Amino acid sequence: MWLIGARGSVATTTVAGAAALAAGLHPPTGMVTETPPFAGSGLPPLDGLLFGGHDTAGCPLPKRAEALAEGGVLPHGLPAAVRAELAAADAAIRPGGPQPGDTRSDEELITDFAADIGAFIEDHGLARAVVVNVASTEPAPGPGDDRLPPSSLYAAAALRAGCPYVNFTPSTGLHHPALAGPAAASGLPYAGRDGKTGQTLLRSVLAPMFLQRALTVRAWSGSNLLGGGDGAALADPAAAAAKNAGKERVLADTLGTVPEGEVHIDDVPALGDWKTAWDHIAFDGFLGTRMVLQTIWQGCDSALAAPLVLDLARLAAAAHAAGMSGPVPGLGFYFKDPDGGPSGLSEQWRDLLSLAERLGADA
Repeated sequence: MWLIGARGSVATTTVAGAAALAAGLHPPTGMVTETPPFAGSGLPPLDGLLFGGHDTAGCPLPKRAEALAEGGVLPHGLPAAVRAELAAADAAIRPGGPQPGDTRSDEELITDFAADIGAFIEDHGLARAVVVNVASTEPAPGPGDDRLPPSSLYAAAALRAGCPYVNFTPSTGLHHPALAGPAAASGLPYAGRDGKTGQTLLRSVLAPMFLQRALTVRAWSGSNLLGGGDGAALADPAAAAAKNAGKERVLADTLGTVPEGEVHIDDVPALGDWKTAWDHIAFDGFLGTRMVLQTIWQGCDSALAAPLVLDLARLAAAAHAAGMSGPVPGLGFYFKDPDGGPSGLSEQWRDLLSLAERLGADA
């Protein structure tokens, strides 16, 4: 697994978690691919995963893991128990970019990033590598931008290195118009975008419920309080707008329209990696009776995301081994803004099970 944002909270939790599971220190709670329907799907074993990546941060993974343990994200004692695995992954992390003052062109950056990925594959004698973007959200490109955003540079590098690509963030990635042709011609599987871990997970369950019960949704408002690197990134209105687009798409695709109301994202640094998401849903019942449903989701972002990142990497690797290309049917289950398919979670679950069966037949 080649992680973009490899020293962030999600990446650190992913690496530490994979090591803990491989050593039998913890059960695979939250990992769909470790449930019975996926037993025969030919997925890479957890003890066969190696990690590297790109990042612009310099804090080593072992130290980052210690900070996460102090914040209650990782179990106390786990960073010490998997220190060797964290150190090995950290040694494989290469400088990301572009950093301020970097004079390289987009083409030069893509070439250098692809070379880093290729060297990782060659040095470790890997069958394949999957590139997963778990970096902080970036603003969407503006109309006059003549440079690719960082997420698209990394996505292009993944294609050039011959790697399946997963965009777990709302950032542009492969969705940039300049990459449509290369993505289609690559013959590689890919999936995205924006991992569905909390508020939108609930929306993908609740919106079909209202539709199927013929209850008219009048308004749907939400609020998010979060800290950490994601909270700081989403304090930028342009980054928050990119994030909210996926949340709104679930409602628009399911209900046929976007109800009144907005989603607000507030950066609360004291919360660290923890977040609270609140939804207020106003709806009409029989004879126009007005009613309200409110939900509160309180969770640890990295602990919610890490098992999904492992799932997606394993499924993308198996899809690559099976010769699949383009958007992978069934992986919409994991995303706010999937590359096609239904928006309701139950329908997405059926598609994911169909993918498991197809991979099993090809394994």
